[in-house]
Amino acid sequence: MEAFVEVIDLSKSYPAPEGEEPVEVFAKLNLSVDKGASVAIVGPSGSGKSSLLNLIGALDKPTRGEIRVGGEELSAMDLSESARYRNQTVGFVFQSHHLLPACTVLENLMVPALAGHGGLSGDALQDRALGLLEEVGLAHRADHRPGEISGGERQRAAVARSLINQPELLLADEPTGALDKENSFKLVDLLADLNEKHGLTLLMVTHSETSASRMQMSYALDDGRLNALSQ
Repeated sequence: MEAFVEVIDLSKSYPAPEGEEPVEVFAKLNLSVDKGASVAIVGPSGSGKSSLLNLIGALDKPTRGEIRVGGEELSAMDLSESARYRNQTVGFVFQSHHLLPACTVLENLMVPALAGHGGLSGDALQDRALGLLEEVGLAHRADHRPGEISGGERQRAAVARSLINQPELLLADEPTGALDKENSFKLVDLLADLNEKHGLTLLMVTHSETSASRMQMSYALDDGRLNALSQ
């Protein structure tokens, strides 16, 4: 299959107080993810899982190395190109849903499409948002506000919102971290189903080996090293 995400000799470190060595998160990581694949990265807290996901999502910049997504090198993008990449190519699902409390669930879904990078608007945008709510089992919650629905429903709404601009890459950062066991299983199953149905490339970081087992490939990130795990 065609490699869609390529991480090449990637290193990330953060500045330390004056006189101290920079804090190295990881160094010379390499990862290749085929288009349409689902991949989990597991590891303990502080191992750099979220940092890696943020770099692939262009929310942060690497210290050294390259990241290519769909053949485009992220470091070669200017600010406008990076913003378009984050809005159009990538969908984000975080541990916290980050839904706007004053907006309805339907309105929350439409917010990313209002950034001006895509072509959807008006009735076409609303129809797509309603279709996604139907897909994640939340059509009956369209007019509710986040405070009026359950935690599992809020996270499903966040997944639907991540798909509004028809991204090619879905990045999920500990998406079940705030959910109970039953809702965690349901959410990971939903992500796996969406990966298969839409042909999304899915990259998820998680503490849970059970969640990771639902993905096609799993890697362990620990002590600055990324190693493939048997499925």
